[in-house]
Amino acid sequence: MLKLHEKSGDDTIALMADIGRRARAAARPLAIATTAAKNAALLAMADAIIARQQEILDANAIDVSNGQESGLSASFMDRLKLDPARIRAMADGIREIAELKDPVGDVIAAWERPNGLHIERVRTPLGVVGVIYESRPNVTADAGALCLKAGNPVILRGGSDSLNSSAAIHACLVEGLKAAGLPEDAIQLVPTTDRAAVGEMLKGLSGNLDVIIPRGGKSLVGRVQSEARVPVFAHLEGICHLYIDRSADLDMAVKIAVNAKMRRTGVCGAAETLLVDRAVASTHLVPILDALRAAGCEIHADLEVMKLFFDAKPATDADWVTEYLDAIIAVKLVDGIAGAINHIETFSSHHTEAIIAEDARAVERFFNEIDSAILLHNASTQFADGGEFGMGAEIGIATGKMHARGPVGVEQLTSFKYRVRGSGQVRP
Repeated sequence: MLKLHEKSGDDTIALMADIGRRARAAARPLAIATTAAKNAALLAMADAIIARQQEILDANAIDVSNGQESGLSASFMDRLKLDPARIRAMADGIREIAELKDPVGDVIAAWERPNGLHIERVRTPLGVVGVIYESRPNVTADAGALCLKAGNPVILRGGSDSLNSSAAIHACLVEGLKAAGLPEDAIQLVPTTDRAAVGEMLKGLSGNLDVIIPRGGKSLVGRVQSEARVPVFAHLEGICHLYIDRSADLDMAVKIAVNAKMRRTGVCGAAETLLVDRAVASTHLVPILDALRAAGCEIHADLEVMKLFFDAKPATDADWVTEYLDAIIAVKLVDGIAGAINHIETFSSHHTEAIIAEDARAVERFFNEIDSAILLHNASTQFADGGEFGMGAEIGIATGKMHARGPVGVEQLTSFKYRVRGSGQVRP
């Protein structure tokens, strides 16, 4: 089990410097590790998670108890809590990552120049990755496994609320690294709750950190983006929209709306705003809202909606820019596809949006004109997940436009280099 460091100040700075040095030392052997070795480590990690399930649950129980005592929100507690099904899903996700094609060394493109030079663009590890996250202990497994497969050492800084759970999971990852003969320092968990540790990571650990990935609330991501001295994969809040077009099948719209909002309200892919084409307000609106209400959802509605659905609270300007992460949804009538696009482009965090429609022209316009990382047609926004995309798992959903966008999986955790083969050419 990870040894918790209680000291702060200069001790934390020294601790983080040592973690950075050890991660950098692991970078080269990991970058050249064989696919077989990495997969063996991943499979051993998954086996260890199943074998140590009770240890993980016991550690999680401590975190859950502490969270209840400190008054964490219901959505926060949902992300924190583990059960046997979630632990199995964690292990299954690691096994799926083992089955993925190794991205390292993959030739992305190749071409011949007139002078006979043969040029290849080849995937290569990013380097040392830092992941700063809150509440979700499963990120420890997902991030560790994904970075390993992509040949990157990773430094994991989980939230203090989930440190016991993360430590128990991390022990399983280290067991897998040992079994495969890979450097144990390839996956490190910061063993302190001192906030100074985050500050040291944002500074880059004396050049030993190559990229930072924040996964958490708006304040965490904002701090990382404003203070980091190394590149950041932005993971902003999920203000996700579901638009019901005039051509939508009503039964499908009802089913998807309930799932998109209520399957798990605390995930970043949960729908937060429901937009309904004014043309079908009389036929579609009330059945959808009745179903949401029956599922336990609180409705915040504009004045037009409230005239048709009385069991709602009046929406304010803040509702259109709020990630509730709770059983609450904001509802508005819009003027068709143009109105939906205008609202989404005004208020979206560019995470995930969905359209329910049978009109192919409306769907294509939705796909072409909305600039979000993930767009769905006739499917729940809760599919915004790397595992559902066939990536095994994800570190998060990147909402920025540089390097990675959408689910960040093994390919997004690589860069590339050029290999140029000649036969004696010199430049005139």
